[in-house]
Amino acid sequence: MSDQQTTQFNPATLGLFGFGTTTILLNICNAGFMSASNTVFMMGIFYGGMAQFIAGLFCAKQHNTFGATAFTSYGLFWWSLVGIFFVHNEFAETITGGALSAYFVIWAIITSLFAFTLIIKKAHLSGITVFVTLTILFILLAIEKGTGNALFAKIAGWEGMFCGASAVYEGYAVFLNEQTGKNILPL
Repeated sequence: MSDQQTTQFNPATLGLFGFGTTTILLNICNAGFMSASNTVFMMGIFYGGMAQFIAGLFCAKQHNTFGATAFTSYGLFWWSLVGIFFVHNEFAETITGGALSAYFVIWAIITSLFAFTLIIKKAHLSGITVFVTLTILFILLAIEKGTGNALFAKIAGWEGMFCGASAVYEGYAVFLNEQTGKNILPL
């Protein structure tokens, strides 16, 4: 046996990195810095979708209901969003702005419930920040898709980059603090 302390795998780091980086990349597009491409879609499928889904399964194995539900839900969100983009590009007349707006409203509701749960649990501020800013992002995207006003996409882009950066920060703080056994980055 080694003298090193063995720690259990914390799937939150994988899930937060997958969510955060993919959210940043997509919102760089929303802000108008580049157009969505297959690179964004592949990131959405594999790192945003698959990594979070896997993290959620690990959370379930550890009996972490919140983590399992949140990570698998957002993993499936990324897969469904990429699917919508592919269908939208292929069959543009079958997807309306109203349908996309409703899609984002539903995700805003789900996300606000996660945020409310964290607030009730008196969770770390970093986790609450991720879910609150994600709720705002979904609302902005719902407005943009419902009205067609591109200004809301740009605002959502900037807000989404902040949301994604918040998730990356939280993921790195959890990772670094657990690896060093010290509270180097506050949560």
